[in-house]
Amino acid sequence: MIKCSPQRRGITRRTLLAAGAALPLCSIITRRASAAEFSYKLATGQDPTHPLNIRAQEALDRIREATGGQLDIRLFPGNQLGSDTDLLSQVRMGAVEFFNLSSSIVATLVPQASIVNTGFVFPDYDAVWHALDGDLGAYVRAEIAKRGIMTASRVWDNGFRHVTTSTRPIQTPEDLRGLKIRVPPAAMLTSVFRALNAGPSPINFNELYSSLQTGVVEAQENPLAIIATTRLYEVQKYCSLTGHVWDGYWILANRRAWQALPENLRDIVSAELDHSAGDERADIAKLTETLRTNLSAKGLQFNDVDTDAFRTALGKTSFYRDWKAKFGDEAWRILEKTTGSLV
Repeated sequence: MIKCSPQRRGITRRTLLAAGAALPLCSIITRRASAAEFSYKLATGQDPTHPLNIRAQEALDRIREATGGQLDIRLFPGNQLGSDTDLLSQVRMGAVEFFNLSSSIVATLVPQASIVNTGFVFPDYDAVWHALDGDLGAYVRAEIAKRGIMTASRVWDNGFRHVTTSTRPIQTPEDLRGLKIRVPPAAMLTSVFRALNAGPSPINFNELYSSLQTGVVEAQENPLAIIATTRLYEVQKYCSLTGHVWDGYWILANRRAWQALPENLRDIVSAELDHSAGDERADIAKLTETLRTNLSAKGLQFNDVDTDAFRTALGKTSFYRDWKAKFGDEAWRILEKTTGSLV
């Protein structure tokens, strides 16, 4: 709006433009759309169609509404802002305020986070949620908080991981011998497959498809939802339902960015992310019921395995004893509250 000293009632386009330059006679008042007091980013590695991103966006929309626009968090899915390991560094430095990351990769910074990925310890989701919404989850969140980052909500579901291959189905522990399999850059998953005599190769997720396509590795392991949304069935032939590890996603927050938010905003963020975590868990459970059929129709050949045989084979190695020594007696006691004795 332009306020001028009264000179003439009629204002032509020429005098209007002149008024804009005549600062001694006029003052120009501009109105800007109100911006959010806090503008943050949430980065993820999953495809935009993955339930995690769909539910995360819903949470961010509710957060914006509940805070009256005071907090605006933008979603950047599909590793748009970097690889998982790059983004972990970014969230620690504050270049990204929130980052969704699986426990298996969080463990590259917080080794104790990988206790939830211990091989063949969770028989089903009842056991998973009893542990992760209870003492085991509290233990992991406390360990993460010691490293300068926070967890902004309860854990989301990545799912039980299964082995896919391009060469042969995996039916027994012996079938893993010598298998060139991609794993995340995570010590626990490398350890599981090495103990079972496979040849694990740590490769970042954004390089997975091309590594399978070019034959750098012949196999990989991931939950069915990841296999579907990243179209791994195009470069894999068999899917063996090993369920060897359960993995979850933590919404990590840069500590300084988190503490900069007033307490009422932090409460809203956690409540809405917890809400969407529950929705995403239900989505993954529902997807698991249908994906075997859908992926079979796309040419992926499924086979069930006797997971007890794999756990027995793993138990004959030093795997569980070694990890108990690394995690310590207290952490192992918390794990065995759910899983029963492992050593």
